[in-house]
Amino acid sequence: MANLPTSNHVLEKLRLAKFSPVTHFFRMNPIKGAGGTPGGTGSFFIGFLMMCAGGYLLLQNIIVTERFGLGMGLFQFAMFGGPFSITSGMILVPFMLGIGMIFFNSRNLIGWALAVGSLVALIAGVIANLHFGFRPMSLFDLMLILILFVGGLGLFVRSLRDQSRE
Repeated sequence: MANLPTSNHVLEKLRLAKFSPVTHFFRMNPIKGAGGTPGGTGSFFIGFLMMCAGGYLLLQNIIVTERFGLGMGLFQFAMFGGPFSITSGMILVPFMLGIGMIFFNSRNLIGWALAVGSLVALIAGVIANLHFGFRPMSLFDLMLILILFVGGLGLFVRSLRDQSRE
């Protein structure tokens, strides 16, 4: 027990050696760039900002329209030699039957299947009838948006490569 250094002795040795836990950590774990490779941190952040700005402007200029209505066809298919359309009103009928069956007997699997299946078909039909389009914009605006987005994506991906090889 006599040979063990005291805590004051260890602290004094560390102070004399100018030991710092922070510098020790960075000496043991050198800072690496984007993707764990040396370099590329600047192009990582610039590319990320350009990509975010271009993506934001792109999404701001897309218009989403729909044709949803109780009389509009959600699903169309050929049957008996002609086109047949299922409207959203037709989907609500089995939904109401299923809800009625659930309220009568909550363990009725047919009621649950009708209600959930109709709800899924209604949501799928609404999503299937969405239309995407661009707002009217000049070619300059579109080119600026695409250069920001795709150029930023290129810088971002390039920053993940090892920069010391180039």
